[in-house]
Amino acid sequence: MTFDRSIKIAPSILSADFANFGAECEAIEAQGADWVHVDVMDGHFVPNITFGPATCAAIRPHIKGVMDVHLMIAPVDPYIEAFASVGADVITAHVEAGPHIHRTLQAIRGAGAKAGIALNPGTPAEAVSELLELTDLICVMTVNPGFGGQKFIASQVAKVQRLRAMIGDRPIHIEIDGGVDPDTAPLVARAGADVLVAGSAVFRGGSVSDPAPYGQNIRAIREAANGVWT
Repeated sequence: MTFDRSIKIAPSILSADFANFGAECEAIEAQGADWVHVDVMDGHFVPNITFGPATCAAIRPHIKGVMDVHLMIAPVDPYIEAFASVGADVITAHVEAGPHIHRTLQAIRGAGAKAGIALNPGTPAEAVSELLELTDLICVMTVNPGFGGQKFIASQVAKVQRLRAMIGDRPIHIEIDGGVDPDTAPLVARAGADVLVAGSAVFRGGSVSDPAPYGQNIRAIREAANGVWT
């Protein structure tokens, strides 16, 4: 992964056809996706259960670019090696998921992946102020984690602005997860985000057999974000 602050669209496969994950990953990349975002939920830290390392192992051969794994689980540390070993390029853990997030970030980097840290809507930007030297990505949750299709929480835009100022010239991505679409993308791009996770806003209207709408949706989000980014 080469660092840059250009807008990157990371479709969440939580909104894909679960019976066709490999083909869905290939389709969204062919239609312009920059990263593939995998939401891992445990039914404990968040009220939903989704995927594990076996799913990541199965789809990795179908992903040419970045596999971005978001661990909405607690505890995190026992599972880091499993996700890294199946090819996760970025592994993101929640600051709220355990008492030793510094150790978690060290473990992620030690396993050979980029280290991400996620903040729930109720967690302030300052929660990561002492962790920046170990962090490659900060994920700002703009919905409460656990389910796709939720409404964007506009108050989080100010948090993105604070994080961007805090980061300065450090090579740290700011990722937005939740409610991203052509209407909200400009708000977070203007605030300083560069990785936009979108689920239903990308997969709506398309399918493996008719992937063109994926490309239309990806372009719409990117163009909306770049309208204020450039």
